[in-house]
Amino acid sequence: MPTSLPLPKYHQVYLVLRQQLVERRYDGGLPGELALVKQFGVARVTVRKALERLANEGLIERAPGRGTRPIVPPAAPSGAPTPRAPARRAGLRGLLENIVNMGLATRVQVLSCETIAAPDAVAAALALPEASPVQKAVRLRASREGPLSHITTYVPRELAKGIGRRELARRPLLLLLEAAGVEIGRATQTISATLADVEVARRLAIEVGSPLLAVTRLVRDVHDRPVQWLHGLYRPDRYQYEMQLSRVGGIDAKLWVSDELSAQFH
Repeated sequence: MPTSLPLPKYHQVYLVLRQQLVERRYDGGLPGELALVKQFGVARVTVRKALERLANEGLIERAPGRGTRPIVPPAAPSGAPTPRAPARRAGLRGLLENIVNMGLATRVQVLSCETIAAPDAVAAALALPEASPVQKAVRLRASREGPLSHITTYVPRELAKGIGRRELARRPLLLLLEAAGVEIGRATQTISATLADVEVARRLAIEVGSPLLAVTRLVRDVHDRPVQWLHGLYRPDRYQYEMQLSRVGGIDAKLWVSDELSAQFH
């Protein structure tokens, strides 16, 4: 755990674990104290202090002999409004141009490419039966200045035939899918923020707990079938996302819609 951040070490560990709890990474239980000590490279008392704070906030439950488990908040009553605004659809033309431009101006390293049983969230996003086989690929993209993004993609196995590490190292995945006969239709994209965990921080050459732009994108074909689910983490000091907005309706209209999408990076 780096010491240059103006935060105590236990607070850095607390921030990263809290973010991972929000992302539902530990539904089966958190790693033990010794595993967290090794993961973060800190003393055991530091891990304990971070876990105590999470417990005090009601985010985890610690029980002797049973380990540490997350406390899942109760589900909202049926029919209750959801606090999250509906995601807007992103113009796919702009997305494809953005992907091509980024591919030409950056280099990619394929960290892994394997067939796995789809995690529950992935299966739901891709409208697949539980534990269906999907191709999971993890790639690191870099510009001349260094690492830029950490991208994880999931594609139904039958659509990923003939797409392996070599192909992913040469061309963007969406272009590979189009070459394989998939007719890309539309995409839904959300942009939020997250904190870098130990593994991502090492790969992006940043400190643990550093802020990142988090992009989630679900791509569908012309028949509205989900064909790719993407989770991207971007360094905000090297990546800027820009949207051109147009007002819809008359002069008194209050509604703005995205017209074009572009990304600038360095």
